Amino acid sequence: MSEFAAVDVIRAKRDGGELSDAQIDWVVDAYTKGVVADEQMSALAMAILLRGMTPREIARWTAAMIASGERLDLSSVTRPTVDKHSTGGVGDKITLPLTPLVAACGAAVPQLSGRGLGHTGGTLDKLESIAGWQATIGNDAFKRQLQEVGAVICAAGDGLAPADRKLYALRDVTGTVEAIPLIASSIMSKKIAEGTGALVLDVKVGSGAFMKDLDAARELASTMVRLGTDSGVRTVALLTDMNTPLGRAVGNAVEVAESLEVLAGGGPADVVELTLALAAEMLAAAGIDADPAGVLASGKAMDTWRAMIRAQGGDPSAPLPVARENEVVRAASSGVVTSVDAYGIGLAAWRLGAGRARKEDPVSFGAGVLLRVRPGDRVQAGDVLLELRADEAGRIPAARDEAVGAVVIGEKAPSTTNLLLDRIA
Repeated sequence: MSEFAAVDVIRAKRDGGELSDAQIDWVVDAYTKGVVADEQMSALAMAILLRGMTPREIARWTAAMIASGERLDLSSVTRPTVDKHSTGGVGDKITLPLTPLVAACGAAVPQLSGRGLGHTGGTLDKLESIAGWQATIGNDAFKRQLQEVGAVICAAGDGLAPADRKLYALRDVTGTVEAIPLIASSIMSKKIAEGTGALVLDVKVGSGAFMKDLDAARELASTMVRLGTDSGVRTVALLTDMNTPLGRAVGNAVEVAESLEVLAGGGPADVVELTLALAAEMLAAAGIDADPAGVLASGKAMDTWRAMIRAQGGDPSAPLPVARENEVVRAASSGVVTSVDAYGIGLAAWRLGAGRARKEDPVSFGAGVLLRVRPGDRVQAGDVLLELRADEAGRIPAARDEAVGAVVIGEKAPSTTNLLLDRIA
């Protein structure tokens, strides 16, 4: 006979009470084991969304999620370990050039990544557009690759925070995704369980991001930094703008191609800026004195990229998939591009087949949007604004409707905005 009943825990939080450590430990463990039913955890998640949690409750909830599975021991890796987590955005391919760059500077980067859902892209989907590349890697091979190559980008193993995997799927279908205590504990339970020594968080803010509001993003970032620091992981967060897509490519293979441009010393200025800013933070957190811009220019990061792709079965020299159909979107009038809405472009890429509506849906590796203009660019009527790519012609009309509305042309140039909005440590 259990000392707790799920309905009592639900009522306590529903009525604004603070859950005890024992209640939290029990409910997370019981839910993982199937003793607490989905409908009961749904009710508790909604109560948490509406009533919130204290810092102590969030810390204990995170610890209980970690305790639901294994914790990786990276003590055999001789390089300092440091990871990066982004809350997700449109055109956010930063993990691809950043991971090999930081590894080329002397760190070991254990990058556990995910798949895309809805308008935000997934790192694993992008990398799977490379012939032969495998997202799944065993713990021993994971540690060996970290030691030998310095960089791993892969899916989280089933043993890491299994409570989070169950709860994440439940939140997605019960309107409780936005609960900051549950977002923070979801992200940080996996990152702490993976065993990294330091962590840099990229919290996106804006129309194409999960967090639309700067104050809410600060609250989330502060919560996650506190969770990491209290668990012995050196943690810092950057708040970065996601009103405009990052770079000029949104999709899977098209974002890999753009990442390779960055590793080759080129690429869009905003992608390079954010890659270098995050690299500097990661190296500082790992205690490594290196110049990431110099390492990027030297070609060493590209060498590490190739080694990382080969280590996971991929062929770094194989041609990337190209969609069968493409169509350009032209300017209806002359003027200045005042905005390119990240959410609209993300939806267009999703409709083209680059993303998925459900976790089990396949993605089209070649589908996506290529931006030919950025805010502040002057255009003439008839100039190409966007290129839409899809494997199925029938996907283009709906994507075109989203894309046309995402690019706004006016008479006055927009005020310049900073990519880096804030830093929380």
